Amino acid sequence: MSDRIQSVSILGSTGSIGVNTLDVIRRHPERYNVFALTGHSQVELLAQQCREFQPEYVVISEPRHEEVLKALLGGLNTEILSGSSALEMIASHQDVDIVMAAIVGAAGLLPNLAAAKAGKKVLLANKESLVMSGQLFMNTIEDSGATLLPIDSEHNAIYQCLPNGQMSSELGVDKVLLTASGGPFRNFSLESLHNVTPAQAVAHPNWSMGQKISVDSASLMNKGLEFIEACWLFNCDADQVEVVVHPESVIHSMVSYVDGSVLAQMGNPDMRTPIAYGLAWPDRLASGVKPLDLFEVAQLNFEKPDTTRFPCLALAKQSFKDGGCAPAILNAANEIAVAAFLTDKLSFLGISQVVEGTLNGVENHSSESLENILYADKKARDYASSLIQRMNGK
Repeated sequence: MSDRIQSVSILGSTGSIGVNTLDVIRRHPERYNVFALTGHSQVELLAQQCREFQPEYVVISEPRHEEVLKALLGGLNTEILSGSSALEMIASHQDVDIVMAAIVGAAGLLPNLAAAKAGKKVLLANKESLVMSGQLFMNTIEDSGATLLPIDSEHNAIYQCLPNGQMSSELGVDKVLLTASGGPFRNFSLESLHNVTPAQAVAHPNWSMGQKISVDSASLMNKGLEFIEACWLFNCDADQVEVVVHPESVIHSMVSYVDGSVLAQMGNPDMRTPIAYGLAWPDRLASGVKPLDLFEVAQLNFEKPDTTRFPCLALAKQSFKDGGCAPAILNAANEIAVAAFLTDKLSFLGISQVVEGTLNGVENHSSESLENILYADKKARDYASSLIQRMNGK
């Protein structure tokens, strides 16, 4: 364990991951200090975080909120910045040791790449970076010597269960078993899924998450994105990753070995566990999470995912197999579709229809350059938006 206090930039500090990261840091002031915080629109919460942790910089992604934040932080020696270039600056700054990459969606790609290029210890809680630019992102990590640690509970569990965090047939690894809670509609019939509401979709049975990721969990798109992320993180083929529905969310994922062994990482469903693991790695530290009581859990259940009722999972798997910019197209279409669903402009089942239609309607190109990826992202967003308008008779 290093005696030096490490500086942390938290990209997306007002979201669920950011709030939990600050809770872990709050417990260990002797080990970490906050260099920078960033937020999107929750200005009052961001200001409150700044007053407590007094970072060098705070970045608000919406410039129109900058004056409000300035008024709230009167007298504080924290420099206020806005815009995407500021995000990249605080992610790659020479005084930063650790970057918590927790901005939701495609907006996290450029600052996460900046952190990777700068050789930081990157705690990746933004799966879209690997979904959109998997090969490019992993090449950047390797070329710069950065450390990449997965924070999604499932990938963090897999990392802990793999030898040296690596998929290796030489060390007897067979495949990874990626668990899914199944979301709030696990037992809904296909007919009843036609009428589910945004309020129902964001009410996750086990985890406290933001609206977008909660909807993704309900549609199993989140598991599809995690499937793609796992393939890139652990250098897996598509047939080496199996999704297992596990409603209790106690086993966070597993790794199967050729000798018949299956190693599982277990714990209460609390994101502070993988966050603490990432911050302290290769050490461990107290996270504030209640120890798992197996007598209270009593039993664990497992089932296969149903891709008839939840086609987003199959669409994500196929996009990875198709390669190129297909995963970026999938992600962009899903972001547009989820936003439409949350504002009552699209049905729940319409999400997968928009994603599939966009995958079929937007030409797939090579993903070797960032320009190609960003172009595919824009084309997919435009196509998905027009498709939703047509579905609404406009």
